[in-house]
Amino acid sequence: MLFSISVLLLLGMSLGALCKKLHLPALTGMLITGIFLGPYALDLIDTSILSVSADLRRIALIIILIRAGLSLNLEDLKKVGRPAILMCFVPACFEMAGMILLAPKLLGVSLLDAAILGSVIAAVSPAVIVPNMVKLMEEGYGTKKGIPQLILAGASVDDVFVIVVFTAFTSLAAGDSVSIRSFINIPISIFLGMIAGLGIGLLLSVFFHRIHMRDTAKVILFLCISFLLVTLEDYCANVIPFASLIAVMTIGVALQQKNQALSLRLSSKFNKLWVGAEIILFVLVGATVDLRYLKSAGGTSVLLLLFVLLFRMSGVFLCLAGTDLTKKERLFCMIAYTPKATVQAAIGGIPLALGLSCGNLVLTVAVVSILLTAPLGAFCIENSYQKLLTH
Repeated sequence: MLFSISVLLLLGMSLGALCKKLHLPALTGMLITGIFLGPYALDLIDTSILSVSADLRRIALIIILIRAGLSLNLEDLKKVGRPAILMCFVPACFEMAGMILLAPKLLGVSLLDAAILGSVIAAVSPAVIVPNMVKLMEEGYGTKKGIPQLILAGASVDDVFVIVVFTAFTSLAAGDSVSIRSFINIPISIFLGMIAGLGIGLLLSVFFHRIHMRDTAKVILFLCISFLLVTLEDYCANVIPFASLIAVMTIGVALQQKNQALSLRLSSKFNKLWVGAEIILFVLVGATVDLRYLKSAGGTSVLLLLFVLLFRMSGVFLCLAGTDLTKKERLFCMIAYTPKATVQAAIGGIPLALGLSCGNLVLTVAVVSILLTAPLGAFCIENSYQKLLTH
């Protein structure tokens, strides 16, 4: 296990740095590290790490969402208004519609299989988007019009919506009934997550004001509360719908509103934690990629993904209609909303595990979507924001 961790971190850092030298996103090197160290290639990652891979990826996601919340200004988000709400579900719906229209023709699958495939592919990746948007907010690009805040908020809720739709489609394919309640639960879970986050954030600000402790201790307390919230969501899934990751980010927002000086210090601490968490996240995402499925993918799946991304970008364009954003700023939003990674790695194998006929195909296209859009999306964001956004 110790050998695996050392190799994972050293190679992940080295290939990440090499990719940066080549003007490619560091995550490209980390994904490649995971693919070659993973169980489907050299098999150098210990099974004890792979068995908790999903939890480690979730911890990394929690760290970056906390950092995002501590950097997110509510006043800037309020300026955006309607588009922020539309970005939570409209682009994903457009992408799913594109998949349902095109997949039967290009891949010869049924409409239901195409719908399952669309619900896997439609989720945008917070792991790629959030750190980039936090960077933009820190550097002051597009913040006057709330562009990074808009993308950040939309990406965080987008996943909740897509996973519920995916669950509904897989239930249909397995012969189970789909209740309207599961769709009603989407806004309820988001609302409850926000309320819980705001409440805990306000209590923490009072607690930190009255009880003196080191910032490192505050970080540990913040992380423990976040882990408990995520665990609570798992336990209450069938009773009370609750979006824990929204709650985690909202705690950071509440702290930022009540004590800006403290939020800056904590954000700096979480920024340091992210250095290691980022490597672990993307290397373990890469480790889920089964290279055997790429052989059967062919150029058709790549072509299909490029077409459905155009549908997604059209959805983003529609969300921004009537806003004061320039053409360049709208183009940036469309580009920034394309990367996929974590959700596809998490749910891409579920249809296969359920024994659905489309299982192999869904996993194959999920793998291709990660390898195609995560590095390409990150590259486009990193190399376009200075040209397309105002400083």
